[in-house]
Amino acid sequence: MPGGRLTQQERQRIALGLAEGLAYAEIARRLERPTSTVTREVMRNGGPTAYRAEVAHRATEHRAHRRKQAASRGPAAPAQAHGRDPEAVRAYEETLTTVFMQSGTPQMMARVMACLTISDTGSLTASELVQRLQVSPASVSKAVAFLESQDLVRRERDERRRDRYVVDDEVMYQAMMASARSTAQVAETARQGVGVLGAGTPAATRLENTARFLDFVSESLARAADQAREILHTKPESTPDAPAGPAADD
Repeated sequence: MPGGRLTQQERQRIALGLAEGLAYAEIARRLERPTSTVTREVMRNGGPTAYRAEVAHRATEHRAHRRKQAASRGPAAPAQAHGRDPEAVRAYEETLTTVFMQSGTPQMMARVMACLTISDTGSLTASELVQRLQVSPASVSKAVAFLESQDLVRRERDERRRDRYVVDDEVMYQAMMASARSTAQVAETARQGVGVLGAGTPAATRLENTARFLDFVSESLARAADQAREILHTKPESTPDAPAGPAADD
């Protein structure tokens, strides 16, 4: 199985596979690459409908060049807490970002969300996000504003009166409840269409069935989230590999 970075030829084959409507897993099988490699490559370069092999290759080279420049300008990155492998952490952060994007979160917002999620403190300042993600303050500000509007991040003031952006143990609960509210809104909008299109007509019947289905999904999701909420505050029973000592931010 080939390793290392994707070649330009492999990116062209990915583009051809997408054009043929192949699933990521099938494209990966033909390339003898992990499915996660193909998924991450596509999602970080425009998604399945906008992916272009040449553009993706140039963007990857540009990112690699920027990393080399950053390394040459300053000291090496500090060691990860708890003995973590820095490359493994970086790769996992990209994977988590990709998963958030696949769930519908825009790319910059997904990057901020992943960065906050894997930090031990669960909170970072705007300047820390800018430094870690190597993006502009405006990009971070826009991403955080979106995440706040979805109740996925909250803003706090620290002892130095700096804004800190926080994800806590409730973030998945808040995400589920936001999804339930959004689904309920779609259901209500569908139901409004019944009166407009005329009860009993094919279109109205379709909308009425859609509304009833989404009502059930929304209520079930909210109920399940409430019932499982306690899990988010429960410490795992067995953590044999956990290092001793107080936790530290990565």
